[in-house]
Amino acid sequence: MGPHPAVAAIRLAVRRVLHDVLTEHHHPTGQPHTPGTPPGAHPLVLVACSGGADSMALASALAFEARKLPLRAGGITVDHGLQHGSTQRAHEVADRMTALGLTPVEAVTVTVGREGGPEAAARDARYAALDAAAERHGATAVLLGHTRDDQAETVLLGLARGSGIRSLSGMAAVSGTAGRYRRPFLELDRQTVRKACIAQELAVWDDPHNSDPAYTRSRLRHEGLPALEKALGKGVVEALARTAQLSRDDADALDSWAADAEAAVRDEAGRLECAKLHGLPPAVRRRVLRRAVIASGAPAGSLFARHIEEVDRLITGWRGQGAINLPGRVEALRQGGRLVIRQG
Repeated sequence: MGPHPAVAAIRLAVRRVLHDVLTEHHHPTGQPHTPGTPPGAHPLVLVACSGGADSMALASALAFEARKLPLRAGGITVDHGLQHGSTQRAHEVADRMTALGLTPVEAVTVTVGREGGPEAAARDARYAALDAAAERHGATAVLLGHTRDDQAETVLLGLARGSGIRSLSGMAAVSGTAGRYRRPFLELDRQTVRKACIAQELAVWDDPHNSDPAYTRSRLRHEGLPALEKALGKGVVEALARTAQLSRDDADALDSWAADAEAAVRDEAGRLECAKLHGLPPAVRRRVLRRAVIASGAPAGSLFARHIEEVDRLITGWRGQGAINLPGRVEALRQGGRLVIRQG
């Protein structure tokens, strides 16, 4: 008798990603690709595990599939220090991953700042810790347990912010430096993942923050999406996930166009020419401007559509206005038909 259908589904999703990782890990000569991996050693794949159903199912599937492949499998859990008993819980999660056969396993404590609000600050601290852990252990990839439901929530949050098509593209299956982060469960719903945990009798921890109405994503999960499904019928989550993929395809194409166009709108000294920028389609022009602002030192995560719209008005609505202040102490101003973007 084979495994429970939900267990089979999560294992298949992880198996596909691991095969991709193995294929990409080696150069055509067969030499290891990842810095920090000892010569001749199997590549290491880490799972980021909070102890919740999504990440525990992912940890279990990674441990099961890695045994059959030339891979090492380990785990990282991040203690944000935001709840009473979080340190003890992090060590319990680490023990569960060790019991699954993962090694190395590490519990990492982070300090969460305040920039961008509590959710964004916790996310930034978490990814910084995961990046550091991957570097420390020489990991080829880090698996994340985001599901199709998480993707739908991300699309709606992007829509609410009015941040453009890139924000509607949600989370990529592969992201981060050198494709470090992999999300095997983006085509699986949260219910399937939870059923897999029940079928395997995996102990899971339900983070109270996930049901706390003080957090935007929590309100969306427990109030917003159910209201949409009540009004529009079932299938909203699947439709939003499809929207994410279609938006990603469009955004990738526009980003490529903007990268090609950027060289053509600069003068011999590399300065952006306002007249040439004006001739670009708006979607391409705004991407060129965003790239230029980020290249001058503005943090991408703090740069919103309204910032780029203000810079765009220096091109399309020039009335002699002064410099525009942007995140990261970057300013944009128009001088002699050129757009100057610099850190002040």
